Amino acid sequence: MSNLPPSWKALEWSVILKLTFQSIGVVYGDIGTSPLFVFATVFPNGVKLEEDILGALSLIFYTITLIPLIKYVFIVLRANDNGDGGTFALYSLICRYSKVGLIPSQQPEDKDVSTFKLDLPDRRTRRASKLKSKLESSNFAKFFMLIATMLGTSMVIGDGILTPCIAVLSAVGGLKAAAPSVLTEERLIWIAVAILILLFMFQRFGTENVGNTFASVLSLWFIFIAGIGIYNIVKYDPTIIRALNPKYIIDYFKRNKKNAWISLGGVVMSITGGEALFADVGHFSVLSIQISMCCVTYPALILAYLGQAAFLMKNIDDVADTFYKSIPHSLYWPVFIVAVLAAIIASQALISGTFSIIQQSLALGCFPRVKVVHTSTKHHGQVYIPEINNLLMLSCVIVTLTFRTTEKISNAYGIAVVFVMVLTSCFLVLVMIMIWKTNILFVIIYVLIIGTVELIYLSSVLYKFDQGGYLPLAFSMFLMFIMYVWNYVYRKKYHFELEHKISPLKVKEAVDETNYHRLPGLAIFYSELVHGIPPIFKHYVENVPVLHSVLVFVSVKSLPISKVPVEERFLFRRVKPCDLYVFRCVVRYGYNDVHNEEESFERLLAERLKEYIRYDSMLSMNAAKSNRVSTEQSSNMELEIDCDIQEDVTFSRERDIEVVERAYSVGVVHFVGEQDVIAGKGSGVAKRVVINYVYNFLKRNLRQSSKVFDIPHKRMLKVGMIYEL
Repeated sequence: MSNLPPSWKALEWSVILKLTFQSIGVVYGDIGTSPLFVFATVFPNGVKLEEDILGALSLIFYTITLIPLIKYVFIVLRANDNGDGGTFALYSLICRYSKVGLIPSQQPEDKDVSTFKLDLPDRRTRRASKLKSKLESSNFAKFFMLIATMLGTSMVIGDGILTPCIAVLSAVGGLKAAAPSVLTEERLIWIAVAILILLFMFQRFGTENVGNTFASVLSLWFIFIAGIGIYNIVKYDPTIIRALNPKYIIDYFKRNKKNAWISLGGVVMSITGGEALFADVGHFSVLSIQISMCCVTYPALILAYLGQAAFLMKNIDDVADTFYKSIPHSLYWPVFIVAVLAAIIASQALISGTFSIIQQSLALGCFPRVKVVHTSTKHHGQVYIPEINNLLMLSCVIVTLTFRTTEKISNAYGIAVVFVMVLTSCFLVLVMIMIWKTNILFVIIYVLIIGTVELIYLSSVLYKFDQGGYLPLAFSMFLMFIMYVWNYVYRKKYHFELEHKISPLKVKEAVDETNYHRLPGLAIFYSELVHGIPPIFKHYVENVPVLHSVLVFVSVKSLPISKVPVEERFLFRRVKPCDLYVFRCVVRYGYNDVHNEEESFERLLAERLKEYIRYDSMLSMNAAKSNRVSTEQSSNMELEIDCDIQEDVTFSRERDIEVVERAYSVGVVHFVGEQDVIAGKGSGVAKRVVINYVYNFLKRNLRQSSKVFDIPHKRMLKVGMIYEL
């Protein structure tokens, strides 16, 4: 029951195979380079018994099979939101189906958007309705889901900071092994910093160019590790395949008890980047990721771990450097070079995933305004966010200079990975019950198997909290605080405008009470309010008694869906009386839609406005005909009245369209509200700090609405007003 958008359904196989190739370079860099260090992290103090190698290999095999392959590739990817993935995509699915979202600008007309509707089965609706009603009636559940989504998003971003640090430090560590006398630790740190800066500077070229470049390297990398794995299996221990028997896992825990549980933190390193696989689906497609995982990544990883375990069975003392020691001598330097490049590329999966989830959270009012650059005209999910890119780069540099070694960073790495996986499973269970209406037996099996395994792994990685595990949690709490502050004030501002909105009658009174003049031209007033006219209009009229011939109050609104068809984007309403020529317009975007360039937006708005006038006149004519003289009169009289009504409506329609065309031809002026937000009198200390200091600091230092929507400065006027929340 995949929620694939029409654009992905219509893809030809040539495009799918191209996306499959690109996904190798973007999605699998993190999980693909795990063989560099997994066995070393599972056995940090060395291997005591050969049977422990079989137990660890069995754990690695079933973990990769259960989590990235079965859970993400075959289950979670089906929960995409019209082709887009990530924590916010799951949250938006749940919000669309049940009224648990805290976004205040919801309208009944939103459900009429074709991509908003969900294809739901008819069976097992009682259980789904019961759960839905419980969530809708609980304010705690609504806030908890929003906070959990923000925390999960923050964790993924934190993972996106740690991954480049570990990958680059491990890469330059390999360079030190090649020239230990020349490259000191201090020089290696600065080389790592330089590589990180170059990596993030490369992001501006877009996912498609990055994917094509990196996919070639990663494809060669997977060929190498699979081939070396087969070589080691044949040379050292062809019977290593016996480790696929899960009884070796049971024996491993019987022998090692607590140490076996602690070692699960090392096993987790074999599935790092699993969440990026879901978050990056919007850059490609579900089918392309399924093909690349099943045909390339999964077989290569399994062969690599089998080969390393076979090598360790005969070389038990080389566990600290398993990967490089297991390479055939003749291939050492080619593999070393590709390994260094692959380790650097590993960070790409989380960087691309971070861009995707930030774009989603931004559109849902949960993140400060930043500029989203769409880097591909073919695939709208491929985005680049300059501010976030710079933040990630700065954070990576600070972490690298502070921690300096991969050992210290790896202690923090697993917490972010496993926590997001657990959160994804929780949301997925809600999707299964409420939206998919999955048989309860399958839901129970999922929770008992995958849910239990993830909770066990989470308990293991939390054991190293005081050894660096606090890092992703500290960063996530900071980022979540920023997201919550922005969302809190966003909702407060909206409710303030809703309480002080101007009714159509008040608009007429405000215009009549003011000695105003009408200028030729089209004026667009921007506001977040979708249920009326914002109070800033009255403030403007009282101070500037000049109005343009046509006024359109535009609310640019993001729906909790990935894309809105262009023909369904504009929703108009006319403010009475008609001779004012005042309209309300809600411009609806999905969180992955490309906001139109300004000239295109103005043209589209004018065209859709004329279409609305034609449609509205038709409704008026039908309403007038229904109220015509009684049927007792002659049919000739009825015909004459119908003709009179049609002539009047046609004349009125053509006149209104002519007014709009003339106003558009004269020019368009954009009015942007510049609201200064302060805490109201009697507010508590916490509220004053959040609104007066934290929010206003973010607002001053981030992009304004005019910059986000590319409104031209020559045709823009700002209207200031103070909101006391």
